Amino acid sequence: MAADETLTGPAGSAHQRVPDRSDKERRIERISIIAPMLNEAAHVEQFVADVAAQDFTGQVEVLVADGGSTDGSVELLQSAAARTGLDLTVLPNPARWVSQGLNACIRRASGDLLVRLDCHSRYPPDYVRLCARATEESDALAVGGIVVPRGHTPTERAVACAMDSPFGGIGWMQNTAETVRRESDVLTYGAFLPEAFQRVGLFDESLLRNQDDEFTLRIRRAGGRLLLDSRIKVGYTPRGSYRGVFRQYFQYGFWKVRVMQKHRQVLSGRSLAPPAFVMSLAVLASAAVFIPLAAAVLLLELAAYTCGALFFGLRTVHARREPLRLLVRVVAVYPTFHVAYGLGMLWGVLRLIRLR
Repeated sequence: MAADETLTGPAGSAHQRVPDRSDKERRIERISIIAPMLNEAAHVEQFVADVAAQDFTGQVEVLVADGGSTDGSVELLQSAAARTGLDLTVLPNPARWVSQGLNACIRRASGDLLVRLDCHSRYPPDYVRLCARATEESDALAVGGIVVPRGHTPTERAVACAMDSPFGGIGWMQNTAETVRRESDVLTYGAFLPEAFQRVGLFDESLLRNQDDEFTLRIRRAGGRLLLDSRIKVGYTPRGSYRGVFRQYFQYGFWKVRVMQKHRQVLSGRSLAPPAFVMSLAVLASAAVFIPLAAAVLLLELAAYTCGALFFGLRTVHARREPLRLLVRVVAVYPTFHVAYGLGMLWGVLRLIRLR
């Protein structure tokens, strides 16, 4: 997941309007679920259970691109699909990257709508049906919903709290009890009409991360619309260690530079905040050795950041009804997000300069 800023606006704002359907009535009768997979033995049975429980009344085919799993994921997947009667096809993905796996599925898909899923996430029974309905009722080329982070271990729960907060910044989408449909800049996962791929091509296979952001950017630049529907929800289980979170967000920042370089534009102002924060800390820390004022500014910046982390950490811990003792972990997640993402972007810029 790498959606930078998908925020719901105030009620009645232009951002909430539903794109009008300008063409003839669209009917979604067959769904192609597409998913990449690599060593997901701990999650595939729940993934199959979620897909089998979907209440969509049309036809559903499931296409999974396996990147050479060595933990028995394929066998578990096929066994679970056979028990539940799913129409499953497993495709090889020797390149192992998500983009190549998704493209292999897209080439084989025959549905009226291609719903991109992930084995690591959870999907309520109405997920596919709501994606189909939102597509039928709009002229959007792609639709998506709200990510609801959920953890089990203390660290997973802390990361989920940080993700469920505007201070987390990266990947945050406000969960709301109100029904909101609005145009969006980015989507997490997403459901796509075949026309989207016919119009702008497939996922960029040179990207390890941020392939979703880059693809939806191409849709928007081609005049297509993205629709976010708050009724569509995805349950996401975050990384369970700070090291894993750091690596994930470092990659998000690093590959964001590649996307910006490819399209010659900054995708969002918010994405520049983490590298600016990291650079300011580095510059002020270096100058503080010789300039007392720099040391004072550095302390002021760190104090302001800590206050922000504590304020938003307390708010999200309370909102999610977590114990107060989790606050320390939540506060520690924020700089993990921001520093990792910022360092990743800076490393991406340095690499780009070196290559040139």
